[in-house]
Amino acid sequence: MNAGAPVLETIALNKRFGSLEVARDVSIALPRGARHALIGPNGAGKTSLVNLITGQLQPDSGSVRLAGNDITRKPRAARVKAGLARTFQINALFPDLTPIEALTLAVCERKGTAGQFWRGLADHGDSIDEAYAILRQLQLGDVATRSTRFLAYGQQRLLEIGLALATRPRVLLLDEPAAGIPKGESAELFSVIEALPEDICVLFIEHDMSLVFRFASRIIVLVAGGVLVEAEPEVIRTDQRVRDVYLGQAHG
Repeated sequence: MNAGAPVLETIALNKRFGSLEVARDVSIALPRGARHALIGPNGAGKTSLVNLITGQLQPDSGSVRLAGNDITRKPRAARVKAGLARTFQINALFPDLTPIEALTLAVCERKGTAGQFWRGLADHGDSIDEAYAILRQLQLGDVATRSTRFLAYGQQRLLEIGLALATRPRVLLLDEPAAGIPKGESAELFSVIEALPEDICVLFIEHDMSLVFRFASRIIVLVAGGVLVEAEPEVIRTDQRVRDVYLGQAHG
């Protein structure tokens, strides 16, 4: 891959369910280290676009490229191995495991040693060290041995991101990472996301425009399945088209 080439790229993606068009010639490109936000009114096609990128949906036409390679028809597991990871709006954590256990299991899964995981953590020293490094990176080191079910919701969302990081992604897709988190904790979560290594590019869906304007380096606005505009936050803030179709609603 050339140094200036996009890490993630969609080219003229189209997807229709009957008369409902959820993706309409969507072309976006994320460079190395991107922190891009995907915004738009309900029904704009934001989650559908993420589903097309990750392989949960197949496009009617168009393509998805990761690090210069066409992954449009590759299965989801192959995309993860190639460096594409996502989180969901709804937590799917292991409630009875501790964060260090859950992350070590995820690291072992990536290495192909998960089948021996239950023989004892002592047999997975390197994987434990990697898992703990991720927890510290996400400011979860102090709760590494606490049962996941007893973590604060914001900590659970961070652990969810940690499970994605355990796959060593090139691209991290976050679907409303701050959903359900008390407003005072949302900025803290996004500060951790912002501080992720620069070799990981991030695309996140978020409805809280204060978070979007604070943390996104670039914003993509979707409307009716198509890209209305893509620009820096200061341009989006003053774009009358965006104000008409979305910002007025978002700011209520």
